[in-house]
Amino acid sequence: MSLKRNIYLRMQSLEAARQTLMDAFAATPMESETINATDAVGRVLALPVTAQLSSPNFNGAAMDGVAVCAADTFGASEGRPLQLRLETDAHWINTGHAMPPGADAVIMIERIQQLDAHTIQIEAPVFPWQHVRKMGEDIVATELLFPRNHRITAYCLGALLAGGVFQVAVRRQPRVLIIPTGSELVDWRRANTDGLAPGQVIESNGYVLAELIESLGAICRKHEKVVDDPDLIEQVIETALQDDYQMIMTVGGSSAGSADYARHVVERLGQVLVHGVTMMPGKPVLIANVGGRPFFGMPGYPVSAIMAFEQFVQPMICRLLGVPEPVRPAISAHPTRKMASKLGVEEFVRVKLGRVGDKVIATGLPRGAGSITTITEADGIIRIGADADGLKDDQPVTARLLRPADAIAHTLVAVGSHDNTLDLLADELRARFSRLTLSSSHVGSMGGLMAIRKGGCHLAGSHLLDTDTGAYNLSYIDRYLKHIPVKVVNLVLRDQGLIVPSGNPKNIQTIEDLAREDVRLINRQGGSGTRILLDYRLRQLGLAADRITGYDQEEFTHMTVAAAVLGGAADVGLGICAAARALNLDFIPVVTEQYDLVIPLVYYETTDMQRLLDTIASGRFKQRVRALGGYSTDRTGEIIR
Repeated sequence: MSLKRNIYLRMQSLEAARQTLMDAFAATPMESETINATDAVGRVLALPVTAQLSSPNFNGAAMDGVAVCAADTFGASEGRPLQLRLETDAHWINTGHAMPPGADAVIMIERIQQLDAHTIQIEAPVFPWQHVRKMGEDIVATELLFPRNHRITAYCLGALLAGGVFQVAVRRQPRVLIIPTGSELVDWRRANTDGLAPGQVIESNGYVLAELIESLGAICRKHEKVVDDPDLIEQVIETALQDDYQMIMTVGGSSAGSADYARHVVERLGQVLVHGVTMMPGKPVLIANVGGRPFFGMPGYPVSAIMAFEQFVQPMICRLLGVPEPVRPAISAHPTRKMASKLGVEEFVRVKLGRVGDKVIATGLPRGAGSITTITEADGIIRIGADADGLKDDQPVTARLLRPADAIAHTLVAVGSHDNTLDLLADELRARFSRLTLSSSHVGSMGGLMAIRKGGCHLAGSHLLDTDTGAYNLSYIDRYLKHIPVKVVNLVLRDQGLIVPSGNPKNIQTIEDLAREDVRLINRQGGSGTRILLDYRLRQLGLAADRITGYDQEEFTHMTVAAAVLGGAADVGLGICAAARALNLDFIPVVTEQYDLVIPLVYYETTDMQRLLDTIASGRFKQRVRALGGYSTDRTGEIIR
């Protein structure tokens, strides 16, 4: 096959691409099959279901007591009790039993006085059909139980069986084939536990997409990975076309790289309908007609694959089943800061959410399509239309929920400096209080104080050094939060220093070494306490920032700084000991600093915040913190102010 580098062909807007897909394929749902009702949970009805039996199919007692003819009890009162003969005027009966002939009411056992073996006395009448379940009270034979295209639930199963419906006609489940492509892919079952070779990637997209497909009610088969060979990919697709698949998709290879073969293969086998959609993530998706059935070339980045699935594959599966697309619940949220977006591109921004005061606050997560954690950590998704260049801060927008609304109400929003102990704290909170979540966003210590000032969080992590006094945080709080009463609680004391590769191959020992020509720094973002510390030390040494290679290269957490050093993107970064230790890197101490939590007084006494403070003070949390290395818990939980 003669190949050349891809370009995006037939790129369309999201709306146009969806319409192109729907127009290209008939709207006929899947044909039906008949199965036992007990196997039908999760399946979609192809035909309406009517009851074959009434439920109950007899008049039955709804209480324990005696069955009577209501007219025989009229006139009974406390002043004029009435006596009834058992087995003649009244009959003992249990809940659920059929009413005897002539009886139309039940007197509860609590209302009966038994005078002897044959006589009872009552002091109040009953009315006709009191405490009786009439025939057909729940279901009447021949009535419609469920219309066609209704998805059967466990509750529905109870109605089917009670109504005498033991078999149902359901839509056949669409069958979908997933073909992961890419020479770099490694199956998890064959992955080296010591790590992957450079360039290797665990194949995960296929598993994620397969679960999404089956959650909709379709059947998925996942093919073994196919290496980057267009002839092999074409052969696998041709073989699949001989089978009864309603959809085929490749994963990876749909973009515009020289080794992305999906479009070349599809052009030989069918017709490309869409190649590239003006959406982020998900731009590289390819949609085609191959053998009269939908073919999808899914992007290789995980978030792109998920977004493309939801916008294109999901509606096609729902169409084949005759059911509407699932719609996530919506909530009004206020972004904590501006979110820029590109005109002409529809963007799906993943956000963390939490109720702060009377608002739901939305904090944007990184937008990288290759970061699956931007979905796993997200509480919701905000959609920015193609006609907008972004969102203003604190202007309400609609967020679609990825978690229940109740969970958002029990989320403590922490904004500010990153520290590894926040992850431990979040885990301990969930272990102690299963409904309580700590959501941390890492924007630096100054960003945390600004979030408090704007009412955008419940607490902020901060380690801002006052270079005049050597104290931490208090002078900044006095300056920027002068009108907001706060409590300052110490979380940890931690070692901050230089993170270098194992063995310290460049023999970096001090801050002064950052100015060497052979040393590349990875820095923290402006406003972070670590950046302020570095700038302070540089001023002390008389070193200009422009003398340091990599000074302008920034990361937002200590772990991403450590990862940059581990991956060779930098020779050194300033960060905490725990981050270096977590990735088996070397660490050169520079200072022991104070990391505090700044908590507005209005939230300090709330139940959820007190639970967080109790967790911080617990022995288990302190023990786990010390085990990370580079931390002291001598002041943990202490109120600094």
